[in-house]
Amino acid sequence: MDLQKEEILKELFLDLDKTENIEDLEKVKVKYLGKKGIIKNLMERLKIIEEKEERKKLGELINTLKEQIEDEIKNREVVLIKKLKDKKIEEERIDETLPGYPYNFGKRHILKLVESEIVEIFMRMGFHLSFGPEIENEYYNFEALNIPKYHPSRDMWDTFYLPNGLLLRTHTSPVQIRTMEKIKPPLRIISPGRCFRRDPFDASHSPVFHQIEGLMIDKDTSLSDLMGIINLFAKKMFGEKTQTKFYLSYFPFVEPGIEVAATCSLCNGKGCNVCKYSGYVEILGAGMVHPDVLKNVGIDPEIWQGFAFGLGIERVAMIKYGISDIRYFYENDLRFLNEF
Repeated sequence: MDLQKEEILKELFLDLDKTENIEDLEKVKVKYLGKKGIIKNLMERLKIIEEKEERKKLGELINTLKEQIEDEIKNREVVLIKKLKDKKIEEERIDETLPGYPYNFGKRHILKLVESEIVEIFMRMGFHLSFGPEIENEYYNFEALNIPKYHPSRDMWDTFYLPNGLLLRTHTSPVQIRTMEKIKPPLRIISPGRCFRRDPFDASHSPVFHQIEGLMIDKDTSLSDLMGIINLFAKKMFGEKTQTKFYLSYFPFVEPGIEVAATCSLCNGKGCNVCKYSGYVEILGAGMVHPDVLKNVGIDPEIWQGFAFGLGIERVAMIKYGISDIRYFYENDLRFLNEF
């Protein structure tokens, strides 16, 4: 039995030397200590030994061998675990001499940059900021702006309606009503904010977009004042060589109404596919505030008059930077956003 013990240990050491990981060690453990392992087989041999003293002696030798095998396996396990940890540490070791990982600083979105530029231009002209809620009711969004229920002009605004008579505002014009209710004229405000319409999401439309509303009320304002302010804005926004054109148009809350076009910044007025070879692109709608709108907020149109204008921030950004698709503003593509 002593000779057999030496042979078993010799074979064990050979098997342990070949183990490279815990999985290999588990196979060795099963081979020597498993249900069908070498130690189990030796224990089975005790059953056929009749002499009690001899059986006892062999049993003690087997138990000693088993303990020795367990110790050797545990020692090898410690070595393998340390080897695994050392390998992991080496793989995760940081070379302090290597340069750090590059990272980008966050910055303002192009629409916010353009909005700030527009706001700054008008604030230099004496306008003040005013804000209103994005969730409105029909009175402020339509009726107070001279757009009664069932009026055909409501088709110009495809509206998101909410429960309890509420809606998502379709333009920033309700802010002028809320402001005139609170502040007595003379006044001069601009109101930037998000608007919502049931428009398709394509190259020139978005169900969510940004506007800036402008309003000036005084005793002696005129259409020429409006045209002069818009002309000055266009030059400050698109360049001093920018020219403007004014066309009669219709909006329910102004009379007369006009649309304003500016020199195409891509072709400098020479004509291209963006401006449809006219040399000009539309930038905003405007007009003199309708007398009924003034009456709705308790302002006497015989004493006070004024003008209002509204422009889309996305449209101004597209004209200024030659952007052909409004969807670029909302796709969060860093390649596009990092250009500004």
